[in-house]
Amino acid sequence: MIAAMGHTARAEPSPPDSALITAQVLQEINDWINTDIVRVSIVAQNKRYDHPGAASIAALDSQWVKERENPDKPLIAATLSNPLSVYLSRMQGKSLGLYPEIFVMDQNGLNVGQSSITSDFWQGDEDKFLKTFEVSADAVFIDEAEYDSEFGIWRTQVSMTVNDADGGQKIGAVTVELNLTELERRAASGT
Repeated sequence: MIAAMGHTARAEPSPPDSALITAQVLQEINDWINTDIVRVSIVAQNKRYDHPGAASIAALDSQWVKERENPDKPLIAATLSNPLSVYLSRMQGKSLGLYPEIFVMDQNGLNVGQSSITSDFWQGDEDKFLKTFEVSADAVFIDEAEYDSEFGIWRTQVSMTVNDADGGQKIGAVTVELNLTELERRAASGT
């Protein structure tokens, strides 16, 4: 195919094999998600937003979206500076490019903490929440891979239910974006 100005358009490469997301990869994520900082943060927010109702959720989500465009960002700043967000940012950094984005949701699908600013505050109407928290305590949902042409990598989101310390009660959910291109590189090199 020929693009404008005589340049050849680059074809999108094929996505890496989804078998790269092994039980070991999921266990590694699970190990650093099932920690006190994650659970305590979710439980605290579940108490703060105990059955908030659709209007309150919509107001919070609307506030978040508006704040993304404004210099004053009280809700975003409070979320990004909380201990859970600091922890998730550290996990993202320690992954050396494997996890481009991480966010944790409460029982309502509202963000509790995140490694970077998400497009919205409420995830409760999206598969990452509906196919995990709404399904079971051990639910895992792996979304379809998407090609990020800006960075030339394949990404997917892995979402799972987060449970209390005893593992018996669902308290929230987590979404970890995986850089499949990096995961494939590591698998090929044995790292």
